[in-house]
Amino acid sequence: MEKLKQKSIWVARAQRLAELIPRGRLHPAVVAWADGRPANERWAVACSGGADSVCLLLLLLAHWPRRGPGLCVLHFNHRLRGAAAAADARFCRRLCRSLGVAYAAGSWRGADPAAGEAAARDARFAFFGAALAARRIRVLWLGHQQDDVAETMLMRLARGSGTAGLAAPRPVQAVPPGGGRLRPLLSLRKAEVLAALSAVGAPWREDATNRGRAFFRNRIRRDVLPRWIKASGRDALAGAALARDLLDEDDRALEEWTDLACRVTPAGRLDLARLADRPRAVVRRALHRWLLAQAGAGALSRQGFTALLAAVERRRPTRQSLGKEGFAVIDRKWLAFAKKK
Repeated sequence: MEKLKQKSIWVARAQRLAELIPRGRLHPAVVAWADGRPANERWAVACSGGADSVCLLLLLLAHWPRRGPGLCVLHFNHRLRGAAAAADARFCRRLCRSLGVAYAAGSWRGADPAAGEAAARDARFAFFGAALAARRIRVLWLGHQQDDVAETMLMRLARGSGTAGLAAPRPVQAVPPGGGRLRPLLSLRKAEVLAALSAVGAPWREDATNRGRAFFRNRIRRDVLPRWIKASGRDALAGAALARDLLDEDDRALEEWTDLACRVTPAGRLDLARLADRPRAVVRRALHRWLLAQAGAGALSRQGFTALLAAVERRRPTRQSLGKEGFAVIDRKWLAFAKKK
C-alpha cells in the first residue's frame, strides 16, 4: 500500500513539473532527436540524486511516458563523501522504486580523495559505458543545464580551447554506433530547475563538496560566475548558451570542410597537397585526425603540435619525434608515421 502511495505521489509531482517545464522549454534539438527514435528503443538516465538529474528523470517520465517501462536509471557512487554518498545512492534507489523504473548502481573502486575532476568523470563514464553495453542501451540522458554551459566555457577558455571544446556540453552528442548522449535541460537555468522542483514538492540531494573550493569548477561556480553575471548587466547564462549553440554550428561546419579536404591513404599517409591553401583551422583538424589514427604515436606537447602544424602547412621536409615508437615524416606532399628501427 505504501509503495502505491509513493508512486502516486511521485507521478503527480512529475506531471506538475511537466506543466511548469513543458516540452517547448526543453532544448529543441533534443526533443526533435528523441521524437524520431524507434518506439521500442530503451533509454538510460544518469541520476546522482541532485536537483538536475531528479528534474530530468521526472520530465522524461512525464513527457515521454511510453519510455517508462524500458527506462533504466544509472547511479555512480564516487565514494569520496562517505555516508553522504551512500545516502545519495539510497535516495536514488527509493526514487526508482517509487517510480517503477529499473535502477543500476556502480562505485569507484579506485576512489582517491586527491583525484581531480577529470579522474572522477572518467570513472563515472566508464561505469555508464559498461552499464549501457550490458543492457544493450545506446541512449544516455544527462542533466546538464545552462549554468554548466557557462562554467564549462569559462574553464575551457582558461586552458585555450577551440570551437570543439567551447561547444560542450552538447545537447545531442552522437555516440557510435547509432546512440547518443542527450542534455535537454541546456535551455534552462539552474535557478529554474530548483524553483520548479520546490514548487511541486520534489526533494533532491545536495552535494556538500559543490560548496567547497577543491575543484576548479567549484571555484568558477562560487567565485567567478556570480560576479560575471552581475557585471554583465544582462542574462549572461542565456548569452553563454547562445554562444555555445553558435560555436557548435561553426564546429560542425569546420568538421564538414575537413571531411572534404582530409585524405588519408590506406597506408596511413596524409595527403598534404589536398590541404594546400586551406584555412589553418581545417589543416589543424586534419593533423589532429591523423595523429589520433597513429597507434604508436605518443602525445605531443602544444609546442610540438604547433611546430608540426607549421611544417605541414609549408610542406617542409621534416622528421619530428612522436614518442618512443616513431617519427612524423614529411616528404614532399605526404605526412607519414615512420616507426623507429
